[in-house]
Amino acid sequence: MLTETVDSATGSIRASGSLTRLGADLLRGTAQSLHGKGHARVVLDLRDVRDADDAGLDVLRGLGEELAATGGELVVRGLGQRNAVTSELPASP
Repeated sequence: MLTETVDSATGSIRASGSLTRLGADLLRGTAQSLHGKGHARVVLDLRDVRDADDAGLDVLRGLGEELAATGGELVVRGLGQRNAVTSELPASP
């Protein structure tokens, strides 16, 4: 199960739990909503995600590409800070 905490003032989302396709779809919808409300940069904080599957990571990759195609940016933070969460997603400083 994945939960999210949204800060609509800063355009950031903090996720916790397990990142699966279903959870990533939840994050995608929230990120798209923030982008649609004027946030060119959406920050996704995954430091509290304890594990992730390939399907969930694929959804986030696609989200990054979608936002970039419309002039936005997805900044992913905290990915890989725990050994169980690793991927090919670019991490931000």
